[in-house]
Amino acid sequence: MTALVELGADGWLKPGRYQWLRALVFMIALAVLCVLTFNVAADTTLRFAAFLAGQPFTTRAAAPTGARLAAVLVGSLAMLGAYALMVRWGERRAAHEIDPRHALRELSIGVAIGGAIMAVILAIMWSAGWVVLAAAPITGVAEAMKQTVQSAVIEEVLMRIVIFRMLWRAFGVWPALIATALLFGGLHLANPGASPFGALCLIAGEGIGAGLYLLTGRLWMSIGMHAGWNFTLGWLFGSTVSGLDAFVTGPLRMYPAQGVATLLSGGGFGPEASVAALAVSLAGSAVCLTLAWRKGRFGT
Repeated sequence: MTALVELGADGWLKPGRYQWLRALVFMIALAVLCVLTFNVAADTTLRFAAFLAGQPFTTRAAAPTGARLAAVLVGSLAMLGAYALMVRWGERRAAHEIDPRHALRELSIGVAIGGAIMAVILAIMWSAGWVVLAAAPITGVAEAMKQTVQSAVIEEVLMRIVIFRMLWRAFGVWPALIATALLFGGLHLANPGASPFGALCLIAGEGIGAGLYLLTGRLWMSIGMHAGWNFTLGWLFGSTVSGLDAFVTGPLRMYPAQGVATLLSGGGFGPEASVAALAVSLAGSAVCLTLAWRKGRFGT
């Protein structure tokens, strides 16, 4: 069975001399275009919202939460559109990896997978007494939704269909998998409360998103998984997400139990930096990548 993932074999990526170098150049161009498009579209949306409200636009952080959520949604759609245009121009093909006809179903499945995985991690930690769970007032959902959409869409677009796909085209699937996982974990070392062990836990879970992408050939399930993971952890259970507390507005609050080692509770980085997260993430990655392997999705 051939791979569902379209790596691109025309235009900039046609076989021949320096294909690997052309793939890396195209990867950089795609990444810059995606980030730039998102930021321009999001800022333009906020400026327009401020104009309609008769207020001056200062910074994103100062804008109303609802406007920032709308800006992220517009920015995400604009980024996906720019990606599709760039693929059409540079690879001379349609970007089937973001085919909107599959979006609703695969996003929903992905959200369920991400939420279930995180619920298992937190259930292990709570039942072992490593964390404390308490009820809390709901202070809002728009900010959590904004953070969820922003992190899931931007990170999955860049890590999955830009960096992973282009590295696969340049060097093969296994170097691409390893390099993308290391990059994802390494980038989070700049977050509050980060540690090498926390980065290792995130690296361990990268195979889940990669496996879902390999199985479907599309990005939607990976985006949904990322969103379900973050929203369940940050909003529903009220814990920091990779050291960030912007999600914490939901009905519960989860804290490290007093006197429990950071490796068990996750410390300030949150449950993602715990041994429970490491074990469950490794298991999830193994399942997803094994399924992809058995279905022949590692071909080119």
